[in-house]
Amino acid sequence: MNTRFVLVILVCCLALTAAFGQSPTMPIVHDPVLIKEKGSYYLFATGQGITVMSSKDLKNWKPEAPVFAQAPEWAVKAVPTFTGHIWAPDIAYHNGKYLLYYSISAFGKNTSCIGLATTPTLDSSDPDFKWTDHGLIIQSFPGKTNWNAIDPNFIVDQQGQPYLSFGSFWDGLKLVRLKTDGSAIDEDPTRIPTIASRKTDPTAPNPPAIDDNPKDAGGNAIEAPFIYKHKGYYYLFASIDYCCKGPRSSYKMIVGRSRTVQGPYLDDQGKDMAKGGGKLVLSGNADWHGVGHNAVFKDGEAEYLIFHGYDAHDEGKPKLRLEKIAWDKTDWPVLTK
Repeated sequence: MNTRFVLVILVCCLALTAAFGQSPTMPIVHDPVLIKEKGSYYLFATGQGITVMSSKDLKNWKPEAPVFAQAPEWAVKAVPTFTGHIWAPDIAYHNGKYLLYYSISAFGKNTSCIGLATTPTLDSSDPDFKWTDHGLIIQSFPGKTNWNAIDPNFIVDQQGQPYLSFGSFWDGLKLVRLKTDGSAIDEDPTRIPTIASRKTDPTAPNPPAIDDNPKDAGGNAIEAPFIYKHKGYYYLFASIDYCCKGPRSSYKMIVGRSRTVQGPYLDDQGKDMAKGGGKLVLSGNADWHGVGHNAVFKDGEAEYLIFHGYDAHDEGKPKLRLEKIAWDKTDWPVLTK
């Protein structure tokens, strides 16, 4: 084949990659969330001590030191099987510092906790950089709470009141009010509402589990809430169906919206997400076995959906994906290249 022709094809492929906002070597991550400080992007994800990466261009990623060099002592006591592998962090800037909520859990059980760590800066070269762990925020217990304290997401309403959404399987996604500084919950944890579920009847028992999914979690396959404000609405994104199964992963993302953080969150057909509603955002295809656990990130005027997908062309490995969001005529999010 003509060498010049091969070179032209290569240049075109690289141009297309840049236009799509994707690197051919996007990092392997699970449950990513993104934030920007000054000129650097910081990505946090599930991993030993919490995975941290930084980038200047959203394409080339540099590993940073994990948040925790050792497993938090309080977490080892709360979840005896915990060995330091921390799930699904969420990062936010609030009241002059960065709040990092994170999940501690025994796999397949709601023996789970959400903790909080803070730092004044994310730049590890800054003399003020230091993670301070504040420990437990909320905890779930087998046989006592019909919800699972993982997958936290921090949101502040228009009155300045912070909330934490969280949840996975069991009774679905929950929403709890926080103290003003975000350091603790500020209401009775036995009475917090469900804001999203796959059950059309909230009083019905969970459907049976699928395949090797833990039976005590049931088949209410919804998790990973993320609430994002756009114009006059709060949008609740969630992931449904099954992650982490390689070629059998059926993970996909849905969304609903509300005029208030408390909900109800309705889809484009007016169906409540607490009763099985949810507008499809993105599902897997021949290239990606499943896609999910998303966050939304605004960078100037650009808005991105950040999530992981199981790469069908690379043994189903979970890889970082960033896709630009546009909004249709009725203000529903759509992905665009």
